[in-house]
Amino acid sequence: MHVRDLMSTSFKIIAPDTTLRQAAEIMRDHDLGYLPIGENDRLKGAVTDRDIVVRGIATGMSGDESVMRVMTDHITYCFEDDTVREAAEVMKAEQIRRLVVLNEHKRVCGIISLGDIAREHHDRHLTGDIETAVAQPHSSGTTMDPSLTFIR
Repeated sequence: MHVRDLMSTSFKIIAPDTTLRQAAEIMRDHDLGYLPIGENDRLKGAVTDRDIVVRGIATGMSGDESVMRVMTDHITYCFEDDTVREAAEVMKAEQIRRLVVLNEHKRVCGIISLGDIAREHHDRHLTGDIETAVAQPHSSGTTMDPSLTFIR
């Protein structure tokens, strides 16, 4: 099974000058928890609902601050023709729940989440391993195999 078979194509890309409040409203209105941030056909980062709350509001930021202040600027991605297992292994290695999906022209065409895989793939061992890895605190100073950051 390939990533294209499970990915969600219901996503929004927001601009870097989008405010925390605007991002939260987009998430609410479209039932999203993850928004890629792009400018001039380039991905700059991504923001999650958790980023807005934990890195933004909980630290005293106003809803008028830019998402750039709380975003993650390292985007881990896969390609739509990669296998679901490959995507899952990247999620596990990177301790993340979502991957941006690119097409052959390196354009964003979807998002695949651990939930998408769990709902459709029916491999409890695979999804359980990812959940366990994601639940672990990130270890600082660890060197990861760079080939695991991106599938290609």
